[in-house]
Amino acid sequence: MNLEENKQNAIAFYKMAYEGNPTKAVELYVGDEYIQHNPLVADGPQPFIDYFERMHREYPVKSINFVRSVAEGDLVALHTHQVWPGDDQYITMDFFRFNSNGKIVEHWDSIQQVPKTSANNNTMY
Repeated sequence: MNLEENKQNAIAFYKMAYEGNPTKAVELYVGDEYIQHNPLVADGPQPFIDYFERMHREYPVKSINFVRSVAEGDLVALHTHQVWPGDDQYITMDFFRFNSNGKIVEHWDSIQQVPKTSANNNTMY
């Protein structure tokens, strides 16, 4: 298993889906199964595609910055900073499990809105 390749593939998969091409992202990076832990998205590639296509239709202008990526064993973790319309900002932490063929087969995520004020001077990214 190539950890650096898995990190780059997780980033490419996420970016491609986020920017409006989830079908191609699935074709290139997802294995035979796709287990989803986000409660808003059903298991399997098609529900993932449907979710990201809807998101792109409703919010075509948004950005994503990959702040850090970490790979260990068959897992890749991505920490992102997303900016949505109206300067609505989010931090996400996504985990992807890869199969032995280097394809994504499972996903977990956690999303938090960046607050307008903070008790400290540190960013969330």
